[in-house]
Amino acid sequence: MKKILVATDFSERSDRALRRATLLARQLKASLAVVHVIDDDQPRRIVDAEQKQASTLLRQLAETLRDVDGLDCETQVILASPFAGIVKAVVALNPDLLVLGPHRRQVLKDVFIGTTAERTIRSVACPVLMVNAPPVGSYKHVLQTTDLTDGSRDALRRFPGLKLGDTAKSSLLYVFDAPALRLAFGHSIPSDDQKHYLEDEQRHAARDLSRFVSSVGLEGTRQVVRYEEAAAQHEILKAAKTEKADLVVLSTHGKTGVAKLLLGSVTEHVLKSATIDVLAIPPVHDTSEK
Repeated sequence: MKKILVATDFSERSDRALRRATLLARQLKASLAVVHVIDDDQPRRIVDAEQKQASTLLRQLAETLRDVDGLDCETQVILASPFAGIVKAVVALNPDLLVLGPHRRQVLKDVFIGTTAERTIRSVACPVLMVNAPPVGSYKHVLQTTDLTDGSRDALRRFPGLKLGDTAKSSLLYVFDAPALRLAFGHSIPSDDQKHYLEDEQRHAARDLSRFVSSVGLEGTRQVVRYEEAAAQHEILKAAKTEKADLVVLSTHGKTGVAKLLLGSVTEHVLKSATIDVLAIPPVHDTSEK
């Protein structure tokens, strides 16, 4: 990893993102860039005042990073909506990783246009790290996710290059479905038959995951299969808690079931609800779908 970009609004939430980005930059000897976006849909006098204040704060921040952390960083104030400004910075700076602070819920905006983080993930080619927990050092347990697709395989192969989990324990989660239990007559199946059916599906899922792991070259990774009893995002978060993971990696490229991880409500719910850090490795954008 050569360049890390962090977006800040100077809040306590953004401080977490900045501290994690600083730790990673020092650890990986990567360059650091910090941007602040000012909403330009305001009266000009307000935009000018905010721009002046932000420039001062960014200069002070850069001085602190240099004097305390031994890091030189470039800073930039961008006039745009938060989402558009971050995307603009990513395009201009071409970072290997974008780091954001945790989600701040804004009900109406979330309902109609999605969170800034989710919209950004859909629009940039670089991985996006949302820092939810206070940074206390290197990650200790990384929980990656897969839906066994080629897109997921490609994303999993990208993850080691980021070197976020080089010293961490690693697990790979596959959430499998048991279709018969979801059918209208599922409740009429005797409990023993349900149990045996679910055990069979779990064995098949474990076999499929094992074959997939071999194809990716992740044989040393602990494999976890989990039945999608609740919504996929809930199973992911429950697995992260059970595994005591401190980083969840969403690396699915598909469009159905757990494959919605980077394309719909699953990502949004994980980003909103997770209390640990979440890394989203976005799909390779297919221009034919636009």
